[in-house]
Amino acid sequence: MAPDSLATALSATTAAALAAVLLCATWDRATGLRRAALRAATTVCCLTTALAATGLWINHQIDTFPTWSALAGQKTGADPTPATGHTDGQLVTLTVPGTASGLTLPIHAYLPAAYRDQPTARFPVIEALHGFPGSPSGWLNRLAATRHLDQEITAGRMAPTVVLFPPQTPNPLLDTECTDLTGGPRTETFLTVDVPAAAQTHLRIRADRAGWGLIGYSAGGYCATNLALRHPDKYATAASLSGYATPGITIGDGTEHTLNDDTWRLRHLPQPAIALYLASGRADHKAHHDAETLAHLAHPPLTVTTNYADGGGHSMAVWEAAEAPAFDWLSTWLGRPLH
Repeated sequence: MAPDSLATALSATTAAALAAVLLCATWDRATGLRRAALRAATTVCCLTTALAATGLWINHQIDTFPTWSALAGQKTGADPTPATGHTDGQLVTLTVPGTASGLTLPIHAYLPAAYRDQPTARFPVIEALHGFPGSPSGWLNRLAATRHLDQEITAGRMAPTVVLFPPQTPNPLLDTECTDLTGGPRTETFLTVDVPAAAQTHLRIRADRAGWGLIGYSAGGYCATNLALRHPDKYATAASLSGYATPGITIGDGTEHTLNDDTWRLRHLPQPAIALYLASGRADHKAHHDAETLAHLAHPPLTVTTNYADGGGHSMAVWEAAEAPAFDWLSTWLGRPLH
């Protein structure tokens, strides 16, 4: 059982319940030092299993650690070979050498059915960014991205597109917000330089900015809009699902208050000719407020489209409901496959 599976979470909950029963059953057993030792041992067992169950339920929701090796801190890589799955498209994995960033990490890539059927075509690309805590498995498991992509492309609402699922947290417990942290991981460089370079080496994709876009949820939503605003020479469009306008972390050089603050950029710098899509639930007050602020500050040549759902909190259910319309919208702004 994987650490993010429902079976693992249920097993841990069962163990925690049994530990609580054991604690109650043995509380008044024995006497003296033996009683104290027994109480201490069963209390530690109860607390440990309860904490483990809580952590596994959280991991089941957000997919921070999709495998036991990831939980142990081990990094794995793979060549661009097909992964198992039952979709019209194909999911492959490739390793990105960190030539510019120093980060060498595996990424997943969704290849639409047309990638097989049109062997000379070069396809537009979307980088899909996850939240924190989280991992690319959030897109692939909880948000069922490959199924949604298959549906939208088959229905003609989206052009055949390659979608990349890179990690933006080399250390799952360190929030980078897709920036180059001072003295830390250079995640922005990894996502904007190394990932495109590796993808263009191994996959038949467009290399021009008209063929590249971004999408993200939660912290990944901030990543998508911020990277697009910072690199309009590389990306034509970006979509944010319940993202924010500021990073919410200390980057180390003060740019969390200036160049990496999207509201500051729109107030103080020329606005680029890109298109942004900002979606959130109205009840997700921070994300909704920031989307409204960005939309209010935007002016040509920057284009901002908003899509607000009534109610809705900050959750995977909201993001799954929003992802298909967001992918469709991105496709209208991206260039078509080149033949």
